[in-house]
Amino acid sequence: TQLFVTSTHTPVLFFSSRGMCYRMKVWRLPPASPQSPGKALVNLLPLAQDEVITSILPLPEDSSTWSELELIFATRSGNVRRNALADFESINRNGKIAMKLDEGDQIVDVALCAPSDDVLLTTAVGQCIRFPADDVRLFKGRDSTGVRGIRLDDEDRVISMAILAHVEATPAERAAYLKQASAVRRATGEGAENGAEEAAPDAEIEEATSEELTPERYAELGAREQFVLTVSNRGFGKRTSSYEYRVSGRGGEGILAMVVNDRNGPLVASFPVEHSDQIMLVTDGGQLIRCPIDDVRVAGRNTQGVRIFRTDEDETVASVERIPDDGTNGENGAENGDGGEDGAPAA
Repeated sequence: TQLFVTSTHTPVLFFSSRGMCYRMKVWRLPPASPQSPGKALVNLLPLAQDEVITSILPLPEDSSTWSELELIFATRSGNVRRNALADFESINRNGKIAMKLDEGDQIVDVALCAPSDDVLLTTAVGQCIRFPADDVRLFKGRDSTGVRGIRLDDEDRVISMAILAHVEATPAERAAYLKQASAVRRATGEGAENGAEEAAPDAEIEEATSEELTPERYAELGAREQFVLTVSNRGFGKRTSSYEYRVSGRGGEGILAMVVNDRNGPLVASFPVEHSDQIMLVTDGGQLIRCPIDDVRVAGRNTQGVRIFRTDEDETVASVERIPDDGTNGENGAENGDGGEDGAPAA
């Protein structure tokens, strides 16, 4: 259920369903082909009976930077906790307690962050909330359950946590930027080619006083704009501007991230992507597809998205991951025939 790109010297933290943390360098993991079933983690880590790994976090190879970094945890029930990365520098072979979990809860994601960042939590039924990371106090211990990040309905659960760069912009500036950026995309034919779907405007943006941005301010906001990829388990997805996700206080019910219905199915992933990235999707049936992020159109939050991966009737998307551009992805993708809607596995 998780995929990441790294090097053999990267240290990786493994977080388990019991709230334990284990550490291992990538070179200790057995190399294998895409068709290989791999090696069970119970043979690599001292897992207890019925204990499974729920989240994996690659760390920076340069350990001298760890003292400046923090970890933020998100659980399935909507709790979050922030710790200094230094709390997890020393981990013995048997692991150490990472987080105290309530009965039936589990760690969904763990990410590196800075106090100036924003945290975006997304749920399976299509709700999300964005709040400043420093809204979560820095915990000194590792055996607490944290604080509430998002309020969930009874049948809902958190499926992802993303870290976004904070940008100081008023609702009126966000409204003006989104309006101008949308007009530019229509003028260049980007929306028309991909069957752009108009979104219902954010209530805060709709109520904001309309204003014109100076070219300098428009360029500044454009340079700091991020796009959040959201994908459902039936293989539908979209990219949405980070300016559509307004910043609020933690602990609320949040706002709509993507329309969830019988066609789309529940959400499985939501994270920021770059224009030059590729993405890789893997299903619970072992099928894989790799395609450029440009194949996924830009749309508002209140939309359904387009088909990225055509899955079988009894098959669902289990994992989605971004592959950063290293200067060769585009060439390899073209040569190998990656991408498309037929779900052909990548070479």
